[in-house]
Amino acid sequence: MATIVENELDSLKNLKDSFVRFMMTYKFALEEVNTKINILKQEFQYADDYNPIEHITSRLKSPESIINKAYRKGFDLTLSSIKENIRDIAGVRITCSFISDIYKISRMLQNQKDIKLIEVKDYVKNPKPNGYRSLHLIIQIPVFMSNRVNDVYVEVQIRTIAMDFWSSLEHKIYYKYSGEIPKELKEELTEAAFSALKLDEKMENIHDQVNKIKKHSQFEQSLPFEGPLQITEEILRQIQQNKE
Repeated sequence: MATIVENELDSLKNLKDSFVRFMMTYKFALEEVNTKINILKQEFQYADDYNPIEHITSRLKSPESIINKAYRKGFDLTLSSIKENIRDIAGVRITCSFISDIYKISRMLQNQKDIKLIEVKDYVKNPKPNGYRSLHLIIQIPVFMSNRVNDVYVEVQIRTIAMDFWSSLEHKIYYKYSGEIPKELKEELTEAAFSALKLDEKMENIHDQVNKIKKHSQFEQSLPFEGPLQITEEILRQIQQNKE
């Protein structure tokens, strides 16, 4: 009897140790991705006059949340099954100012050689019925351990400040009503999502206009004279001299 109990305890200990190592790989993958994004952010700050990355947050699903999702989806409750089927255990959210920034940041991440793009869900161009908008990437990144290399899935969500504000509000309301949101409130949330989209589009338009004005100003400053008028007068003067 004692031997059986000891064997069961050993099995539980081994299972716990395996799960701890399993979760460690996701923690390290999260740190790797955060480092990459922070490097991009600092590069923008020091080498460019515009930084598209406003905020970065990250999270690891709790063991309870992982098991509940595996059970709900009908996956086997094994580490290998969880690893292959649940790809959002590690998650990073990037908030930016403009819609165009979403795709700019996405391209920069995908261009990194050790990042493998697995899946893209573009809820910006194809929003969910409730109005939710965001770009979701499932990427795979190598984590170098002492005796092995693990390829780990990480979910990256990229959205504007307006999208993030709406999503945060919708999330709080959803849990307040335990998922049963009243119809009137659902309609108001959908309208708010549309308003957030219009705000994003308007701010994007203003951003484009500012960039055009800035480029025009930089062009004028690069000219060999004080401005376009002076160049025109100089050209006319040369034409007059040639006529004479």
